[in-house]
Amino acid sequence: MKRLIVLIGVVGISASAVLVRWSTAPSMVLVLYRMAIAVLMLAVPVLLKHREELKSLTRKEALLTMAAGCSLGLHFSAFFESLRHTSIASSVILSDAEVLFVAMGSILFLRKKLSRQCWLAVFLALVGAVMVALADGGGGESGLWGNVLALTSALLLAMYTMIGTSVRSRVSNTTYTFVAYFFAGLTVLVISLFSGTPLVGYGVNNLLTALGMAVLCTLMGHSVFTWGLKYLPPAYISMVKLLDPVFSALWGLLLFGETPTVWVIVGGVIVIAGVAIYGRATSEEE
Repeated sequence: MKRLIVLIGVVGISASAVLVRWSTAPSMVLVLYRMAIAVLMLAVPVLLKHREELKSLTRKEALLTMAAGCSLGLHFSAFFESLRHTSIASSVILSDAEVLFVAMGSILFLRKKLSRQCWLAVFLALVGAVMVALADGGGGESGLWGNVLALTSALLLAMYTMIGTSVRSRVSNTTYTFVAYFFAGLTVLVISLFSGTPLVGYGVNNLLTALGMAVLCTLMGHSVFTWGLKYLPPAYISMVKLLDPVFSALWGLLLFGETPTVWVIVGGVIVIAGVAIYGRATSEEE
């Protein structure tokens, strides 16, 4: 059941790329709106049920959660900006390379070993994801910059996932995400102010887009992933996110009439197979 809930979270984050494409506000402003709305939604349950836990956070827990929030804010900014320069599929696929950074982090910092079956699953999932990206086509003259931003966002998201693994075993999901989202928003706010980016005047459309992101992608997506970090291996969480391009292709079909090519379908099947193999392997290890 826990793995199924995490899978549902992928459906939520898959809407992110579509919503970004609909928006017209600068990437950091969109991140700021999204985080502000998410924090406001979490404020009531935190104040009513988790106030004492919030006050009892140790210095280490607080600093780690703040660092996770900064990484998340920068991840969103890099990912959103990448969508301005490259294709949705390319951006999503490169962002999902997080699984490789998490696998390396698990080995280097958590001193965990991945079995041959797990590495095979990672390889299959990445091959399938690349097939989906290549079938989608190029991203124009600025595609290289967009791809670099997407890969940078993967590294930043891996940092968020790894930090969450060490904190979530002791802190509730609601308290952790509240603090992390607050500092994610604060990070992009500071950067926006220093860069002279206007924070208002972008119309109702961008507010509604940010609201959709806060509900679908943040509370029903990333919050689900941080919840899962308490019960499931971090590499599995990252692996499941590789289903994102599959669902993104489905959103494209339903909303824009973009029929997936044969290569997209084949790549999606390979991604799902990789996730299934990894899930079975980690279940046996547990």
